[in-house]
Amino acid sequence: MKPTIENKIWLSSPHMGGAELEYVKDAFDTNWIAPLGPNVNGFETSIENYLDNEVHVAALSSGTAAIHLGLVLLGVTRGDEVLCQSFTFSASANPICYLGAEPIFVDSDKDTWNISPVLLKKAIEDRISKGKKPKAIIAVHLYGMPYKVKEIHEIAAKYNIPILEDSAEALGSSYDGIKCGTFGDIAVLSFNGNKIITTSGGGALVTRNKNYKEKAVFLATQARDNAPHYQHSNIGYNYRMSNVLAGIGRGQMEVIDDRVAARRSNFEYYKQKLGHISGIEFLEEMRGMYSNRWLTCILMPSVQIRENIRLKLQSVDIESRPLWKPMHLQPVFEYCDSYVDGTSEDLFERGLCLPSGSNLGLDDLTRVVEVILKIMTK
Repeated sequence: MKPTIENKIWLSSPHMGGAELEYVKDAFDTNWIAPLGPNVNGFETSIENYLDNEVHVAALSSGTAAIHLGLVLLGVTRGDEVLCQSFTFSASANPICYLGAEPIFVDSDKDTWNISPVLLKKAIEDRISKGKKPKAIIAVHLYGMPYKVKEIHEIAAKYNIPILEDSAEALGSSYDGIKCGTFGDIAVLSFNGNKIITTSGGGALVTRNKNYKEKAVFLATQARDNAPHYQHSNIGYNYRMSNVLAGIGRGQMEVIDDRVAARRSNFEYYKQKLGHISGIEFLEEMRGMYSNRWLTCILMPSVQIRENIRLKLQSVDIESRPLWKPMHLQPVFEYCDSYVDGTSEDLFERGLCLPSGSNLGLDDLTRVVEVILKIMTK
C-alpha cells in the first residue's frame, strides 16, 4: 500500500521545540509586530552567546540578504570580481550579481566537498596576472562540513583578500573546537524552513567588527539618516528580521544542541546500515572537523543508480534530492570564468541527499534504508 501524505518522509522539515510559541505570543501581546523589538535583540544575543561572546550578530530576513550586505560591507562594487565556491546553492553567488560584480567560480576538494585550496590559490594568482585582483572570497561549509579553514584563510591572508564565510548550512559545526560562523571577516547564517533551526524565513550576518554590525542594521532598515524626517544618503534595503519570526528563533536556539545531536545520529544510522554496501560512499570528517550533518549525503557508483534510488524513494513518498549542481554548470552563469578539475561535477552526478530532519523516527530511517538496500543488493 502506498503511504499517504500524512506519513511522507521529507528531506529536512521544520522541527519546533515548544518554547517558540511563548516568544511569538509575547510579540502579539506587546504589539511588537515590527522589524525590531525584544525578540530581535534576544535572538541576536542568543546566537552571539552560542557562537562566541566576541561576535556581533544582525538578524536579517534571509541568508541571501546577509550575503548581499556582507559583500557591500567588504566594498564589492560594479566591475569587481569575487571568487566563489562553485559547489553550492545559487544564493551564495546571486548577491555578487546584485552588485554588478562578477563571480569567478572555484571547484571543490574531495576531502570536504568545499572550496579547494589548490584551485583557490591558482585562481587568485591567475586573476592578479590578468590585472584584476579579486575583491572577496565566498567559502561555504557545505551540508554542515567545515571547509579547510587553516589552508583557505592562510591563502586569503597572503593575498590580503577578505573572506565571506557562508555558514548557512553549518550552525552547530566547528573546526578545531571553534564554531563555524566565526572565521570570516563576515559570516552568514540561514534560518530557512529546511535548516537545522528555523525562523520560517530568516538569516543573520555575523562579524567581530562592531561597526560592520551597526552598518548592516542601518542598511537593512532602508538606510534612514538620523533626522526627524525621512532622509537618505545611502541606498538601503528592507532586510531586517521581524520581531515575530525572531521569537521563533529564540525558541529554536533553546534546542539547537538537541537538533545537532539528532542530525548526527541520523548520519550514524545511515552509515551503520549502508556503509558496508559496495559502491556507497559517505563524506567523513577530517581531523579537527565537527559537522552538524545538516544533510546526510551519499555517493553512488553512477548517475543511473542514483536516479534509480531517488525515483524509487519518490514513488513511496520519501523525499531525496541530488547534490547541488555546480554554479559553473548553471545556464545563468555560463559567461563566468571558472577554475575546476571535475570534482564537483562528479559529486553532482553521483550524489544524493537523504532525509535528515531532526524529527525523523527510527521507523522513518528504516523505510529509507530498506528502499536503498533492495536496489543495491540485487
